Amino acid sequence: MTSDGRIRVMEIIARMNVGGPATQVMGLYEGLDREEFDHRLYTGHVDGDEADRLGDRLLDGDGTTRVHRVAGLGRAVRPADDCRALARLTGAMREFRPHIVHTRTAKAGALGRTAACLAGVRAARVHVFHGHLLHGYFSPAKRRLYVMAERRLAAMTDRLVAVGARVRDDLLAAGIGRPEQYIVIPPGVSLGRVPGRAAARAALGLPPDVPVVAFVGRLTRVKRPDRFLATAHAVLRRLPTCRFVVCGGGELTGEVERGAAEAPRSFHLLGWRRDVETVYAAADVVVLTSDNEGTPLTLVEAGMTGTPVVATRVGSVAEVVHDGSTGLLAAPDAGELAGHTVRLLSDPALAARMGETALRWTTAAFGVERLVADTEELYRSLAATSRRLRGSVA
Repeated sequence: MTSDGRIRVMEIIARMNVGGPATQVMGLYEGLDREEFDHRLYTGHVDGDEADRLGDRLLDGDGTTRVHRVAGLGRAVRPADDCRALARLTGAMREFRPHIVHTRTAKAGALGRTAACLAGVRAARVHVFHGHLLHGYFSPAKRRLYVMAERRLAAMTDRLVAVGARVRDDLLAAGIGRPEQYIVIPPGVSLGRVPGRAAARAALGLPPDVPVVAFVGRLTRVKRPDRFLATAHAVLRRLPTCRFVVCGGGELTGEVERGAAEAPRSFHLLGWRRDVETVYAAADVVVLTSDNEGTPLTLVEAGMTGTPVVATRVGSVAEVVHDGSTGLLAAPDAGELAGHTVRLLSDPALAARMGETALRWTTAAFGVERLVADTEELYRSLAATSRRLRGSVA
């Protein structure tokens, strides 16, 4: 497909903050067959209250530039910055002439697909919905604008990828895209070495013999850290020795700090950590309290360490957590979440069985090798589309 026989892929994401989308990008960045794919990443900068998943990695070991920072391509919507990012992406496409433009996250999806039209490169276009912004993010008026924009963008896209069937169905119900445009590719995860429980607790300064509950993720409104705090305080009324570990940060960090100050010995606020395996290994239960999710990697990662979870039944969570088998699902209610958490903490045999089942299930279904294989297959099909659009091989 190129002068050296490779398929050119231009992947665009607004920012590589620690979270599900960036984890998927890194899995592809490291796992794609470089003899078949010339894969390049274009991304903006991470806000100050978030950790950068990419770090300073801009060059490969052989000196090749495969990561490009794009000024203005960040989280915030600012017309001047957005126009600058659009111009930069359009110019980069004309220079690179990708066969496939692969976008992730709402802002990057809008700018990347628009740039593909402006650049005139006739690349096949694919956009990934790691979740959606239909619930828990916007006012009704802003939600209508979001849906209208995504409908128009879907009309100029060859493939729409959803991380779960529920995410796909929600988007279709909102009139975004057509059924034949969609493909479901679940996320893929590769964890580092998982330490033993005693070593993990020692590393985090936790007592070896108390119940431990972990929350891992961004401290932002849709994740409902206020519901996590309410759940934690309800658990503490029944299990006063329980410890709660929070791994993450965001704009609601101050709110979490104030809530934790009511029981300072019970909460351990870690901020962002790269060794999330240590956090999961130290925990008896992992909780997720969100109003809206795609296919949350926190729950996949917890399963891969053999830790059962308690989570709200939202988005595609039920496609990761088999209720009553690998964890317990609840309504978005602190009381029900607390009840499930106490049940697992009070019944170590049940928690162990669920953890073992979760380990088998998540390892088989959500490995990064499967993600890479699914994506490579998608790229090959899209490259054939690009070839037809171009009329000849570049």
